[in-house]
Amino acid sequence: MQQLKPSNCLLGSSSIVRRQHFLIRVLGCSSNNQTHHHQSRMNSMICGSDLEADALGILRSITPALDPSRYKGQAGKIAVIGGCREYTGAPYFSAISALKIGADLSHVFCTKDAAPVIKSYSPELIVHPILEESYSVRDDEDKRSISDDVLAEVVTWMERFDCLVVGPGLGRDPFLLDCVSNIMKHARQSNVPIVIDGDGLFLVTNCLDLVSGYPLAILTPNVNEYKRLVQKVLNCEVNDEDAPQQLLSLAKGIGGVTILRKGKSDLISDGETVRSVSIYGSPRRCGGQGDILSGRQLCPSVDASVAVFVSWARQYISSGKGESAMNPTILGCIAGSALMRKAASLAFENKRRSTLTGDIIECLGRRKFVQSAVDVDCQSSKPKKHGNMDSAVLLLCKYGNDTIIINVSCELN
Repeated sequence: MQQLKPSNCLLGSSSIVRRQHFLIRVLGCSSNNQTHHHQSRMNSMICGSDLEADALGILRSITPALDPSRYKGQAGKIAVIGGCREYTGAPYFSAISALKIGADLSHVFCTKDAAPVIKSYSPELIVHPILEESYSVRDDEDKRSISDDVLAEVVTWMERFDCLVVGPGLGRDPFLLDCVSNIMKHARQSNVPIVIDGDGLFLVTNCLDLVSGYPLAILTPNVNEYKRLVQKVLNCEVNDEDAPQQLLSLAKGIGGVTILRKGKSDLISDGETVRSVSIYGSPRRCGGQGDILSGRQLCPSVDASVAVFVSWARQYISSGKGESAMNPTILGCIAGSALMRKAASLAFENKRRSTLTGDIIECLGRRKFVQSAVDVDCQSSKPKKHGNMDSAVLLLCKYGNDTIIINVSCELN
C-alpha cells in the first residue's frame, strides 16, 4: 500500500490537526448512542413542559428501516376516501404522497365519475370507483341498496388498511356523505385509525358522534375548519392568545380525539398534552390544493403524511421500541407535520415562486430526515469508498480568508 504524503506544512499546524480530529469525530458518531438519544428525547417530549417537540428526532425514531426481509405491505397500506366530479386533485395528492413518503400501497375510494381521472394521474394508485352521488339515486329504496353495496365493498378491504384518510376532494353531496359516515362507523368498530381533513371535517363538525371518544381519530383543520369546530364544541370564538389551552379543551371536548391545528406553527393535542411543530416550511401558497396546511407554511397532503406516520408509530410502539404509554396519534402528527414542512422548505429553496404541489411531493423522500435511525446507523458504519480509495481522511486548512478541505487518503495497491 502506497500512502499519499501530505506536505509537512499541513501536518505541522496543530490547529489543522485539531480540526481534522473534530471532523473525523463528527463523521464517525456512534449509531447506538444516536438512536438512544432520539428515544430519550421522545420520552421527554411526551412528558416535558416545553411545547416544541423534537420533531426530527421523533420522525427518525418511528420511521422503519429499509430491510430486505420485510414483505410488501409492512411499511403501510393507506386508503383515501374522497374524490368526486368536481375534485380529483386532492385525493390524488393525498394518495401519491403516502407512497412517496414510504407506504407500500395506496388506495383511493372515489365516485365513478372521478375514478378515470384519478387513474390517469398515476398507475401506482389502486382506485375503487364505488361511491355514488345523489344525482345517480332514484328513490329511498335505491339509496338503501346503493349505500349497503358501497359499505360492503369497502368492508372487504378494511381489515387490510393501516389507516384511512377521509375528506380530500369528498365534496358535500348529502348522499355521498351518508355513505362515508357508514364507512367511518365501520372503521371505528374495526379499530382502524382515521385521519379527517377537508370535507370530512365538514361532515364531522355536523355529526360529532362519528369520532367522539375515539382515540384513533385525528382531525387536521385549517383556520376556518378550526373556527367551526370551536364554535360547535366550545360555543365560543377562537382565542389565539391562549391557543394551546383552547386546543386542549377542544380535543377533550370531543372525547380525546387528536387534533392537528394547522398554522404558522402546528399545534397538536389529544386532550392530555399539547405539542408544537414550528419548523419553517415555505412562504409560497399555490392554488388547486384542497389539503394544504393553511397559514404561512405551505405543506400539501399533510393528512397522508400523518396517516403513514401514525401507522409507523403504532408499529414502533407495538414492537417494544417505544413506551406503551406513548400516543401513536401524537407521534404521527408530529412526524407528519415535520416532514411536510421540511419538504416544502426544500422545494421552495429550489423553485422559489414557481413552487407547486408536485414539487413538494417530489421532495418527500429525498433528504436524510426521512431515513430511520437504523438506516442512518447502517450507512455511517459502512466503509466509504471513492473510486479505488479504501478510506478517506479530510483535512481542513485556512488559506487567507477561505477554508480548504483536502482529501488525504490511502490508495489500494
